[in-house]
Amino acid sequence: MRLEVRAEVRKTESVEKVRKAILNIFPEVRLEEAVGEVRGESADVRALSRFRELLRKQAILDAARSVMKAGLSENMISFRLNKQVAYVGKVNFTNGEAPMGPIVVSILAEDPERMIDYLAPRTKNGMPVQEVDYDLDP
Repeated sequence: MRLEVRAEVRKTESVEKVRKAILNIFPEVRLEEAVGEVRGESADVRALSRFRELLRKQAILDAARSVMKAGLSENMISFRLNKQVAYVGKVNFTNGEAPMGPIVVSILAEDPERMIDYLAPRTKNGMPVQEVDYDLDP
């Protein structure tokens, strides 16, 4: 598993605020600043723990599953999160049309369908039908 996150830092934005937005959702990711953007990555599935927890806390498993399925190609799951919403510690998916630009998330997984099941399992009446573990060993 490999998680990659990146977000553009616009001229009107603070680098620290962009870092905070990313870390609110993915606190285990080590971030680096590049020209005009903040990016980070992790090979540890635990880096997705907070994101997974927020999907349940906000009761958006079905929406998350749908977005991740739509962003699935071969072994990669890609989606975008609203940076401003992430700054306040919440998950909101976007198609990229956010005033300050999105946080772009890519998850490379050997079994991407299982990764989606782990992050956002199927639900019935809003509750997970079956929680799926993801192997925590590299």
